[in-house]
Amino acid sequence: MTLPNPSLETLIGPLLRQRSLKLATAESCTGGLVANRITDIPGSSAYYVGGVVAYAYEAKVALINVSWDTLRAHGAVSRATAIEMARGVRTTLGADIGVSITGIAGPGGGLPDKPVGTTYLALSATDGDWARKFLWEGTRTQNKASSAEAALQFVLDYLQGNADNG
Repeated sequence: MTLPNPSLETLIGPLLRQRSLKLATAESCTGGLVANRITDIPGSSAYYVGGVVAYAYEAKVALINVSWDTLRAHGAVSRATAIEMARGVRTTLGADIGVSITGIAGPGGGLPDKPVGTTYLALSATDGDWARKFLWEGTRTQNKASSAEAALQFVLDYLQGNADNG
């Protein structure tokens, strides 16, 4: 009998707890899906500070300190915005690690240079900032789930010393 692989949220919890690290999330296109997965784990309050769903530009600016200049120059779905979201949620909520997700889940909203499925993730920690770009090809629900999975994988990779891989 083969046991199922443990979910990413069950893997990151013990690593965060062992290192006394706190995690915060900034979500746009996933609408809180990452926070939901993390808080499904009993005891996650030991390492999860909280999250912000910042969907509109105004929310990104007001709640997690994304710059209007960044939004105007690069748009909400960009590497620069994702990094500012991750930094902003980390500092605003007083966490050690901030992870962010911003993308175009679909089915509409795509542009020639940013088609539906374009998603940026960023991770900000005291020792640096990293970003990853994905192009999902599923439905809106599938793209949101893929983005949440990738964000949790990003946190696990960072905790395992592999933030640059992705």
